[in-house]
Amino acid sequence: MADRQTREVTVGPLTIGGGAPIVVQSMAATKTQDIDATVRQVNLIQAAGGDLVRIAVDSRRDVEALAEVRARTDATLSVDLQENYRLASTVAPHVDKIRYNPGHLYHHERDRPIKDKVAFIAQTAVDHDCALRVGVNCGSVDPEMAVKYPGDDVGAMVASALEHCAMLDDLGFTSFVVSLKDSDWRKVVAGNRRFAAERPDIPLHLGVTEAGMPPDGVIKTRVAFEQLIPQGIGDTIRVSLTLPFERKGEEIDAGREILTDIAAGRFRSVPASLDQGLNIISCPSCSRVENEAFIELAQDVKEMSTYAEKHDITIAVMGCRVNGPGETDDADLGLWCGPAAVNLKRGSVSLGAYPYDEVLGRLRTALDAVIAEQQAAK
Repeated sequence: MADRQTREVTVGPLTIGGGAPIVVQSMAATKTQDIDATVRQVNLIQAAGGDLVRIAVDSRRDVEALAEVRARTDATLSVDLQENYRLASTVAPHVDKIRYNPGHLYHHERDRPIKDKVAFIAQTAVDHDCALRVGVNCGSVDPEMAVKYPGDDVGAMVASALEHCAMLDDLGFTSFVVSLKDSDWRKVVAGNRRFAAERPDIPLHLGVTEAGMPPDGVIKTRVAFEQLIPQGIGDTIRVSLTLPFERKGEEIDAGREILTDIAAGRFRSVPASLDQGLNIISCPSCSRVENEAFIELAQDVKEMSTYAEKHDITIAVMGCRVNGPGETDDADLGLWCGPAAVNLKRGSVSLGAYPYDEVLGRLRTALDAVIAEQQAAK
């Protein structure tokens, strides 16, 4: 295995990078304000062997709940800031690491320079001895980067990450890691390779976002990790799976198994199904999910669509308003789930919003139309 010696980043009692063992993490899937459920989930992930547990925060009430969660667990905690980066100042006292998305910084307070927002987050991290993660996703990349790199999702993602690293460098802040994620494992591999070549000093968080349900989601993630980790690329990992809340520990189990196999030289061939045929992507069950019916819907979509398995079609099932609108655009058919209804899309075009108990039939009609068009084009 290649030795890529990054700098060390301290996250509570953990060390990420610098040759330290790869840190395995997961994310609480419960509503943060449901304190009992969130504490139970944190403990479940920790009991499964998780080194780090991430929790999403999107409001001041979430922050209040986070403080109580912090008081009731000894887990090493990271927080996922959503659109409101200013919550960093109230979140930081309760966590060891803060993750922000450059694309979200662009959309919030557009009149304020991005550099000022990054400086605010970095100073907050310094004041409270927190690490940062610059978390870039292909589906929510800074729109200005998308314009600069038309048709090159990976290039836009890498450029965004490098830009934010430069901002933090200019501030003299070094306690950060970077992630470059997509639901396509190929883009994950390409993006992380490009970034590691440019910035070999910065630790990387690896993951295939919206990998989907087991076993497909585990396979996609395994393929990406098997191509990166032996090259010394990857210092902390997450396997992002669509799972019932009480099974979130399986993400840790899958991550540990992949790492053990890589260390032992046990590699698995890439199934042909990853390169052709039906591809269902779904985001991990996390605390941003606005209706738990999303998890069952994702499973129903997988079962319903088996008849289309030989067709080159991608169906995306997203569980919230953060990932949903943008990250279904590249799929042939997309569903992003709100509290009471599911938004059905064909590419970037809306086909309407439907109740959970009705959308599956609507999806099948749309799927049949895509199949018919593909066959007519042959």
